[in-house]
Amino acid sequence: MNIPHGRDLVALYEQHQIMLVRMAARFVGDEATAEDIVQDVFLRMHKNAPRLHREGSLLAYARAAVRNRCRMVLRRRRVAWRHSEPHPPPALSAEAAVMAREDRREVVAALARLPRRQREALVLRYYFDLTDDEASKVMGIRLGSVRSTRARALAALTRELKAR
Repeated sequence: MNIPHGRDLVALYEQHQIMLVRMAARFVGDEATAEDIVQDVFLRMHKNAPRLHREGSLLAYARAAVRNRCRMVLRRRRVAWRHSEPHPPPALSAEAAVMAREDRREVVAALARLPRRQREALVLRYYFDLTDDEASKVMGIRLGSVRSTRARALAALTRELKAR
């Protein structure tokens, strides 16, 4: 069995490091992690010199080690992603929060000024997320009437909000 010397690993690194980093980057999706993987593989190869039968098999060993290390990194990412908490939405600045509240207040006030039937059509659709069929049953009117009432309500609401 042929055990590679330090100079064999240095030569392998100098000749194939770029190719191995590119290969790892394709697997893991970012170059920084790929560079870390290749460095780690060469450090492990230096500490625990693989026993190889032919000189050409050192590169094959390095490729396989890089591929296996990439798989390990991807498995860890999947596990971490599955167990991570979703990020909270970014907090609004005080000014943006006030503006959003003011916009909502204006919409609610304009909605209150609509005729009862138009207001119902919009509330059932956009606040309660009912389909046209469901709104038709709740309001006790035909399906076409729900759609036309909602269209008129949206037009009136748009006109009033643009006027302000």
